[in-house]
Amino acid sequence: MLKPAQSPLRSRVAGYVALTKPRIIELLLVTTVPTMVVAEKGIPSIWLMINTVIGGALAAGGANAINMYVDRDIDALMERTKNRPLVTGLIKPRNGLIFAIALEVIAFVWLTYWVNLLTACLGVAACLFYVFVYTLWLKRTSKSNIVIGGAAGAVPVLIGWTAVTNSLSWAPIVLFAVMFYWTPPHFWALAIKYKDDYSSADVPMLPSVASMKTTATRILLYTLLLWGLTLVFSPVADMGDIYLVSAIVLGGVFTWFAVRLLREPTTQRAMKVFTYSITYITLLFGAMALDVLVRNAR
Repeated sequence: MLKPAQSPLRSRVAGYVALTKPRIIELLLVTTVPTMVVAEKGIPSIWLMINTVIGGALAAGGANAINMYVDRDIDALMERTKNRPLVTGLIKPRNGLIFAIALEVIAFVWLTYWVNLLTACLGVAACLFYVFVYTLWLKRTSKSNIVIGGAAGAVPVLIGWTAVTNSLSWAPIVLFAVMFYWTPPHFWALAIKYKDDYSSADVPMLPSVASMKTTATRILLYTLLLWGLTLVFSPVADMGDIYLVSAIVLGGVFTWFAVRLLREPTTQRAMKVFTYSITYITLLFGAMALDVLVRNAR
């Protein structure tokens, strides 16, 4: 049975939504809310959480849309991205850029009014870094692109922290480092599957310019650094046993997946690392929030 065709308006709306990369936004928000719970040492105001999530989603969506605008030439060359709305012509580039900038402006105003100015500035700073440092510069010129560029994806934890405290301290900085070192093994594992895509678009993503063994070794090294940082976070943020045990176990499993990839560097193993990396970060931040809530309930 044939599915009914989408109306032009519905297709266009879906295209604009696709520009924001909703799945990436979901992952960023998974780290923001638990961070707010840790910063508050309890459950923050529901309205504060809602407004921070909305503002953070708008900021991340705008940055992702600008990324698609800039990368529309190489997206057309890659199998994985050739159906993106700016490549297919569903949305005109100019309209996509206007949409992206509008999201950023709304995000800044929203966070400034409903949260605080520091949080709003962090949201815009993440966008500028993602666009100018990663997308326009590093992505097409350096095999360390995702290593440095991943800093933009680590900013949501700072946004979550400052939304509650309107200040920064060592705890959110260590948490920022956790996300910074989580990004390369997470992304490189996926990039192994699409290394031919990156090669065809002349993008020097590590798996497309280095051997599988080199990539797997880097994944393992960054995973070990990540594991160490999650343990450092425990005393710095005064976390309890639930978090500490979770960090030890989850990091150990992540390392085990990375070791298996190094021993058997295949696409199948890489995708298992990628899949687990998402489970890992979700459970780790969930454990942070649970740790705080359980201790407060005693």
